[in-house]
Amino acid sequence: MGFYDDMAAMALDMISEFGQKITLRIVTPGGYDPATSETTSETITEQEGQGILADYTGLEFQANSLIKQGDKKLKLAAKGLTSAPSLLNEVIADGKTYSIVPPLKEINPAGTPLLYELQVRA
Repeated sequence: MGFYDDMAAMALDMISEFGQKITLRIVTPGGYDPATSETTSETITEQEGQGILADYTGLEFQANSLIKQGDKKLKLAAKGLTSAPSLLNEVIADGKTYSIVPPLKEINPAGTPLLYELQVRA
């Protein structure tokens, strides 16, 4: 196991200890087959992760006009996730469903994802 693999494991351990269980919902839209004139339904897959959900501070509101009232910041451990979150995914935390809005950051030194920093909106 390399240095960054150890760091990813450490990030997961710390977030698991101080954070909460987060569900990442991946919605894959259905498609249309013009040859058969049939539409396939969307598929929903969910994966469990560990994250820390927090409110934005007043200084963050002043520095970034893309943050809206009620938005939350989510730090999501990368280790244990089978795929990276995208803007098309949803996050379930504290019994609420959130959409992921830009910016979406990946902390990824040397090609090993450690943490995702997401802005989420109910």
